Amino acid sequence: MTIDELFEIICDRRDHPTSGSYTVRLLEQGEDEIVKKVGEEAIEIVLAAKGQGDQRLIEEVADLTYHVLVLLAARGLSPADIAAELERRHK
Repeated sequence: MTIDELFEIICDRRDHPTSGSYTVRLLEQGEDEIVKKVGEEAIEIVLAAKGQGDQRLIEEVADLTYHVLVLLAARGLSPADIAAELERRHK
């Protein structure tokens, strides 16, 4: 699955809430909860990188990526906005 595909799923859940969806629940809890999860995952990446092995690091980076995408969707932003900023910095 690509980041764009995952983002499409997140936006679909935002726009068409499904009962029992973690994404829907997170979005309903609001930005404070989403930001809290982003922070938790960032800390878990540090811990994984410092001694939990490559597989655990991959898992935590995937978790952080998901939660960052949820944050972007909640704010009406997209991965394209991030790509544009990276492109601007590269010039």
